[in-house]
Amino acid sequence: MTEDKIDTAPPETVGEATPAEHTPRKKKTQFRRDKRDVHGWVVLDKPVGMTSTHAVSVIKRLFSAKRVGHAGTLDPLASGCLPIGLGEATKTVPFVMDGRKLYRFTICWGEERDTDDTEGRAIANSDQRPTPDQIRAVLPAYIGAIQQVPPKYSAIKIEGERAYDLARDGETVELAARPVQIDRLELVETPDADHAVLEAECGKGTYVRSLARDIGRALGCFGHISALRRVSVGPFVEKTMISVEDLEALCHRAASGEGSLADALMPVETALDDIPALAVSRSDAARLTRGQAVLLRGRDAPNFRGTVYVTVSGQLLALAELDSGEIVPKRVFNLAGLIGRAGVMKG
Repeated sequence: MTEDKIDTAPPETVGEATPAEHTPRKKKTQFRRDKRDVHGWVVLDKPVGMTSTHAVSVIKRLFSAKRVGHAGTLDPLASGCLPIGLGEATKTVPFVMDGRKLYRFTICWGEERDTDDTEGRAIANSDQRPTPDQIRAVLPAYIGAIQQVPPKYSAIKIEGERAYDLARDGETVELAARPVQIDRLELVETPDADHAVLEAECGKGTYVRSLARDIGRALGCFGHISALRRVSVGPFVEKTMISVEDLEALCHRAASGEGSLADALMPVETALDDIPALAVSRSDAARLTRGQAVLLRGRDAPNFRGTVYVTVSGQLLALAELDSGEIVPKRVFNLAGLIGRAGVMKG
């Protein structure tokens, strides 16, 4: 595409109206790809330096998808598992966000920083360095249901303002301790005296930066996060991740007729891995699609209660509440369009 040129007047005609000035400029032609219905999960291996918001915009562009959203923010300095839901998968985001998360992180000893990671300024220092045995000795105190004070530079709101905005403006930020669940916390290795690599398996709302800060304080040597990788989120694990480069390559191949974008998408129901599935007949499915409840009778009627995901002929139909054999639809899925297939093909 060529650029429009604007003629400039020669020196002797400066200030006079030239024909070029009376000719309206032509607007550049903009090519817009039509948005389409795409349904499934991309388990992005987010690189360091990319924001979660930018990652979502990249996926939305590559798939020309109408609706895209991520299941849990990952800091720019962190890498790893960022599940991104497309289309009807966005209805299942809360189930992923409530899932267990596994982090592998490196603590740099000897310095606490105001952001609790490498981006901040030092606010406390120490020449002490812990031994592996000393590190292991303090870890049990951070396993189980614990109270944790989030980092001052976090997205938590204080009277309507984000804590990190207040901190950047120089205001004093005081955050109350919150309950979090840490199921596993282990020392993986100590590559040198200044660093320790740990793994933590935890629930929603846990801040690994706070964990590093608190462990450093307990050891009397201070510490901050120097590397952080999210290894898994709920059912989305490391082997299901795909890099931005591999995803772009797959999309280019699909555009030229080699393969399908569905190969980069996991099915919508992957996010519902911990929820019971319930198959119904086509006639019952028609009622549920219209938002009407269905009562299952007979010997084969389920006798439990709670949330289920309903299928018809093997395809996801709805999220529903089941009680005494009655299925009450809560969210109905419309999977018309490109649907994710099981597994991920990497380029």
